[in-house]
Amino acid sequence: MAEGDDDSQKTEEPSEKRLRDAIEKGQVIFSRELNNFIIFATLTLIVVSIFPYLAKRFLQAMRPFIENSYQFPADEGGLHHLLKNLTFEFLAIVLLPLVLVILVAILSSFIQIGTFIFSFDPISPKFEKLSLLKGFKRLFSMKSLLEFIKGIVKITMVGMAIYVTVYPNFPLLNNLYNYDVQGIVYVLFKFVKEIFIVSSIILAFVGAFDYFYQRYEYYKSLRMSKHDLKEEYKQSEGSPEIKAKLKRIRNERAKKRMMQGVPNADVVITNPTHYSVALKYDSKAMSAPILIAKGQDIIALRIREIAEENDIPIVENAPLARALYTNVEIDQEIPFEYYKAVAEVISYVYNLKGRAF
Repeated sequence: MAEGDDDSQKTEEPSEKRLRDAIEKGQVIFSRELNNFIIFATLTLIVVSIFPYLAKRFLQAMRPFIENSYQFPADEGGLHHLLKNLTFEFLAIVLLPLVLVILVAILSSFIQIGTFIFSFDPISPKFEKLSLLKGFKRLFSMKSLLEFIKGIVKITMVGMAIYVTVYPNFPLLNNLYNYDVQGIVYVLFKFVKEIFIVSSIILAFVGAFDYFYQRYEYYKSLRMSKHDLKEEYKQSEGSPEIKAKLKRIRNERAKKRMMQGVPNADVVITNPTHYSVALKYDSKAMSAPILIAKGQDIIALRIREIAEENDIPIVENAPLARALYTNVEIDQEIPFEYYKAVAEVISYVYNLKGRAF
């Protein structure tokens, strides 16, 4: 960025190159709140669909120890056997949900970014981050304040949703002592399920808002000034001055090659003062005459001079010279609509030379 450029001057949308460079550096659109919602929504699906089965299986595993507790020895070996069985059963129950949550956490990042990115840039040490002044600026920046407010709002909304869900059922909780183990698990599962569903809905709104906010901030941070665009264009396409110089060199070389072909022409048709076109025709090798040189003003004059030096016939035909100069490129055959006019000129030239057309 040039000296004096500030955020107020960055009014242009980021270019494709700037977006590609940002992605290569690991700078992508990423919303933690949306990521949290996806993970929590997965947990909610697990609670609603799988948890009843898991709870039933766990109760079945616990029932022998509860109903026949007097049969299990209370010594160290008995307790070790009990804990071992319960631990294996517990791991078997939670392993599948745990794997699903981990996979969803990975996939949620892929869904937001749209591709897998491997970059060391975000984790590479940056000495400017060691500055206390910049650290305080980041700590008390507008972004940090918004993150703090967002966290407070999220906690408040989720807390209120849980309170509204649970409060009407407090009497039911107070009577849990009247239920057996299966009944207590059923009631608690009902509350947990409702809390998870309501919390997921709240987090969905928070995640959607945060994603669009992060998207806006992302593109805002990559905005460019007109100077940035100009510098990027110079780097990718080359300096306009250099391009103009190269174009001029190419044109000069093309003109030189064109002039070298004029002595091989059969006829030069002129305006006579502004345009000149040189034509060549070989009835055995060509289906139509070919324009091998053309020019305007000074170049037209030089073509006529070369023609005179090499005894090439010069025919004045202003309309035909202008038409061929405008509509026919070098080394291109004459279009069909000019056949008659060009044939008359070449026939005239061949008659002068005593050749058959």
